[in-house]
Amino acid sequence: MASATRSALPAYLREEILLNPEKREFPPFDLKRLLGTVFEPTDGCRVCILVDFDEPPGLIRDFAFLREDGYEVQKNAYHHFYEGLRDGVREELGMTGGEMFAYRCSKGSNLDLEDEAWDTAGRQLSLDRDIYPNYDIILCISTFSATAPLTEKCKEFGFRGATMHGMNDVILSSGLAVDYDQVSADAERIRLAMTGADEVEIDFELEDGRILTAWLGLGGQKAQKSHGLCKGKAPDVANLPAGEVYFVPRDARGQFPMKYDDGTLGVLEVADRDVVKSTLIEGDQATIDAHNARLQDDPMTGTLGELGFGTQVLPVSYQDIQDEKVLGTCHLATGRDDHLGGDIVPDMFKKHENSTHDDILFAPHKTPNFNVKEVRMVRGDQTEVIIENFRPGRYVMEALAAGR
Repeated sequence: MASATRSALPAYLREEILLNPEKREFPPFDLKRLLGTVFEPTDGCRVCILVDFDEPPGLIRDFAFLREDGYEVQKNAYHHFYEGLRDGVREELGMTGGEMFAYRCSKGSNLDLEDEAWDTAGRQLSLDRDIYPNYDIILCISTFSATAPLTEKCKEFGFRGATMHGMNDVILSSGLAVDYDQVSADAERIRLAMTGADEVEIDFELEDGRILTAWLGLGGQKAQKSHGLCKGKAPDVANLPAGEVYFVPRDARGQFPMKYDDGTLGVLEVADRDVVKSTLIEGDQATIDAHNARLQDDPMTGTLGELGFGTQVLPVSYQDIQDEKVLGTCHLATGRDDHLGGDIVPDMFKKHENSTHDDILFAPHKTPNFNVKEVRMVRGDQTEVIIENFRPGRYVMEALAAGR
C-alpha cells in the first residue's frame, strides 16, 4: 500500500498491525458504547440477559452461581452486563428492564433451546410466553452458540438481540471493546471484494509436506457479512464478536484436514458438498471410527453449510466465537445453515442432537499441525489470493484501505 494511503488509515489497519495483530491496542470495554452502537436506537427498549446452566433452577436463584467455582461466562454476564446495566447504563441508553434469566444448556452449537426458563427468584417461566414477547433486546451470554434458534425466534416475536457465547476476559477487552461501526465498514469492504465469487480453493499444507485442496463452488452468490449491527427496529440477532464474510457453499469437493477435540488428526474427504469419510493422520483411530459411524448414521452431519473468512484485527482468545473473526483465518462449518440463508434445517437430521452448526476453524493456534498455505477466490476471469500462510493477501489489505 502506498505511503499516502497508509498515513490515512486507522492505526489498526496499517500493514504492520494487519500482519502482526498482537500489536494492536484496544480501548477499555464500555457497555454503553457497545449496546448503543449495536442497537441504535435503544431509547424505550426493554432489555434482558439470558444465561445457561446444566441445572438452572438452583444456580440462577439469588445468583447462586456467583458463589460456585467455574461459570466464567455466566459470571462475566453478571459483572459486565447485568451490573453494568443497573449501574447507570440502562438509564443512559433510555432502556428499561435489565433482568437476568437462565435456560437449560443446549449441549451443542446452535441447537434449539428448551422452552423452560427461570428467573433469579427461582420461578419457572417460558421463553415463548414470558420472555421473547416481552423484551425488545435480548442478550444471550451462554456456553454454546444460540444464534440459529434465536434468529428464528426473533422473526416470530419481533425482538432484536445478540449472542455472545464463550465470553472470556480476552473477548471483553478486545472483540467487545471495538467500535462496531468500524467493524461493519471493514466487513463491508471485504464483502464487496469477494461478492459474486464463483469458487474458492483452499490449499492446506501438512507437516509431511503434503498439500490437500478443498474446492467450494459458490455459484456467483452475493457474499454475506456478520458485522455486529442491529440498528433500527427490524427483528435481527447479531453474533458478537462479529467481523466475518461468509458464503453458503452450493457444491464442494476435495480434501481438508481436521483436528479433533482429543488432538487426533484426520483427512476429510468431500464429495457433492458432503464430508463422506475421515482417514487417520495420527492419533486415536477410535476417534476417526466414531466420526465415520456418525457420518454413515446421519449423513446430514457432514454437509458443508458455511465458508467464512475473518475480517477483524484481533488477538487469539481461545474461543472460536472471536478467533474465527480474525483476519487471515478461515473456517468451514457442517450442519444446519438456515440462519445463514441456507437450506439445511433441523428437521433434515436423523436425531435432534445432530442438528448443530459446527465450525471448523483453521488458525495457527487452533491447527498448528497444518498451514493454510493459500486461499484463492475465482470470480469470472479474476483470481485473487485471499489468505497466504494465515495472513491476509495483498488484495484483502488493499480492499480494507479502499476509500479511506
